[in-house]
Amino acid sequence: MAKTFICIADGSKLVPVLGAFPLPVEVIPMARSHVARQLVKLGGDPVYREGVLTDNGNIIIDVHNMSITNPVELEAQINAIVGVVTNGLFAARPADLLLLGTTEGVKTLTR
Repeated sequence: MAKTFICIADGSKLVPVLGAFPLPVEVIPMARSHVARQLVKLGGDPVYREGVLTDNGNIIIDVHNMSITNPVELEAQINAIVGVVTNGLFAARPADLLLLGTTEGVKTLTR
């Protein structure tokens, strides 16, 4: 594992409360339906991101309307679903360095 975790994101992703944006979940294609059902059980509204494949050939499910009150627990619950590769929460291992692209340039945040 790397000593420093660097996260690069669009500046609009910096929010005071998690859940303002859909949560991306990388999923093995054959597990799409199963994962979507499990995400509904967790309180989300999963939407398949049409026409997008990851570098590993997986799909993305965007989870809308998810209440994220305990991000560390939710990250673990989602990653424990059979067929999930990973998700867009970085709660268990927060970024050491965050680079945010803004209209004024790159904003740098550190822990």
